[in-house]
This record gives sequence, C-alpha cells and structure tokens, in this order.
Amino acid sequence: MDDNQEKKEPYILFHLAGTDYGIPSRLVKQMEMVEEMTPVPNAPAYVEGLIFIRGQVVPAINLRARFGFDRIPYDLTTRLVVVRSGTRNVGLIVDSAREFVSLPEEDIQPPPDSISGLSGDYLKGIATMGERLILILDVDEVLTRQEKEELGEAVGERD
Repeated sequence: MDDNQEKKEPYILFHLAGTDYGIPSRLVKQMEMVEEMTPVPNAPAYVEGLIFIRGQVVPAINLRARFGFDRIPYDLTTRLVVVRSGTRNVGLIVDSAREFVSLPEEDIQPPPDSISGLSGDYLKGIATMGERLILILDVDEVLTRQEKEELGEAVGERD
C-alpha cells in the first residue's frame, strides 16, 4: 500500500446522551424508527422489549439504560440500530443515527486505561474527527454471553 493511502473503515455514527459513538458499518444490518415493542417479563431494565422487523424477532436494548444514563422519551430522531452481536441480531435504541463516515485506522486510539474499567469492555477505541471525539463501540461486549443467551431464549432461539 502506498504511504499516502490511509486504511479507512466505514462507520455508522450515532448520538447518545450528548456523546457521539461509532459502530463499524459491516456490523449494522439496518436502521429503523422505534415502533411498538412487546415487553419481555422479568427482563433486565435495559431491555425495552421485542420488535418484529422484516420477518424476524429482535430484542431491543435501550443503550441509555444499559450505559447508566437517564432515559428520555422517544421522538422522531430516535433510532433502532440493528447489529449483529455474536450469533444474534440485536436492536440498539439510540437518540439519533444519521452519519456515515470513513475513519482512518490511525485516528482510532485504544481507550485510556483510566476509563477502561469505568466504561465496561464495550468501548473499543476513541476516534478523532476534527474537534469531535467519537467513542467506538464493541457491539459484542455490550451484552455479556449470559445476557445474549437469555435474550435468545426470550425470542425462542436455540444455539
């Protein structure tokens, strides 16, 4: 590769509680407006429910609740970002999602050790885009393996 060529990966950017996050676009299956959900009895507080999308039942995770932020009412900008996490599709409810960018690999740094334990394992890196900081999300770490199994059971999936 030429020294002047940067290796870039496309990301979907979303906004949550005043912060910009990025997910590699190859993991994003679709984005939808948040519609009716079916509640799941005894589900963790961050599980909003199940949504039937394009012939598939998908658990919907409220990322505000999962990350410990205050919940806010859904509005016209609220989005359900359906991602592949492990062997399952999971819907992530975010405040808004409208940007698609390619970030050079060298603009993404590992998270500082001082915040790694505070933010859980779901923070993969921090990117800079001009003056903006973008937290790169590791979607496979948003839910623990046990949580993924429990959600799979809730939607009738078997491994």
